[in-house]
Amino acid sequence: MRFAEPEFLWALLLLPFFVIIYILIATARKNFRKKFGDKEVVQKLLPREIFNFRPLKAVIFLTAFSFLIIALARPLFGVKTEMTERVGVDIMIALDVSKSMLAEDITPNRLRRAQFEIANLFEMFSSDRVGLIIFAGEAFMLMPLTLDYSVARMYLDAVSTDWVATQGTDISGAIELARRSFTPSNASKVLIILSDGEETSGDALRSAQRAAQDGIVIYTVGVGSESGVPIPMRREGGSITYMRDRAGNVVMTRLNPRMLEEIAIAGSGRYFSAGVDLNLTEIYRQIREMEQGEFGATRQARLNEQYQLFLLIALILFFLEFFLIDAIFKKNEWKGRFS
Repeated sequence: MRFAEPEFLWALLLLPFFVIIYILIATARKNFRKKFGDKEVVQKLLPREIFNFRPLKAVIFLTAFSFLIIALARPLFGVKTEMTERVGVDIMIALDVSKSMLAEDITPNRLRRAQFEIANLFEMFSSDRVGLIIFAGEAFMLMPLTLDYSVARMYLDAVSTDWVATQGTDISGAIELARRSFTPSNASKVLIILSDGEETSGDALRSAQRAAQDGIVIYTVGVGSESGVPIPMRREGGSITYMRDRAGNVVMTRLNPRMLEEIAIAGSGRYFSAGVDLNLTEIYRQIREMEQGEFGATRQARLNEQYQLFLLIALILFFLEFFLIDAIFKKNEWKGRFS
């Protein structure tokens, strides 16, 4: 059994407190009767009970309370299969994994922060198809368009700068690969490129123009700051050194917003200057305004919500505890009133 809102189950921790309160009240009542007078005299003065139903009432109340809490937690069990129409946008995400993405001008570094924000973007999607491309000196398809966001997140979390052996930044190659990877559909096509913009090969502007002719809208996101920072290289022992060029000088990397903005304009999209405060929410808002395409019906298995049964049992038990126990069993004096 699963629960849609399991946080309500914490209320079950109140049960031991209810038991303690009941014991204290029962003890206080017993002591009060002893102080009130002689035990035999008190029993004659008070209405005679056929049976002491107070413990039974307490058990019924606690059981009803437990069922009520379970109902509030919305238990889920029993599989229900239903067909749902998938309508959305085709979105390809190209992530720069060159060594410059290890720069730490964004916490913890450019690559990890970009991965975090892409994962947040996945959380916003509901029926859009997403794909992943990684690129450095070459571009590779990490995952084709899919509706399985859990698999997409698994691949995304595992990405590192070691996944592409050829170093450099080939944004053009990533765009061309995305062009070939979009499948024919009536959905809008979006390419989101996350990079620091330091292109070292290819002609990204011409590739972006060709993508726009294919109906692909390109958004570019600049990751990093425009002030130059070194690229840390961690060794096996945990020590840190910085990347150097062939002359022995420390390599400085900086965000190139002009290149990324030109790519976005050529691709009929928009450039987002992330700086050191990266957030993809605005891109998602614009994607939602695009024309949605149909991806066909899919069969989904869902768990049935079964809170009604637990709520019904709780109400019945509360009714018994509050009305029937007193009315039927408690006091023998009613008998004398109508005899």
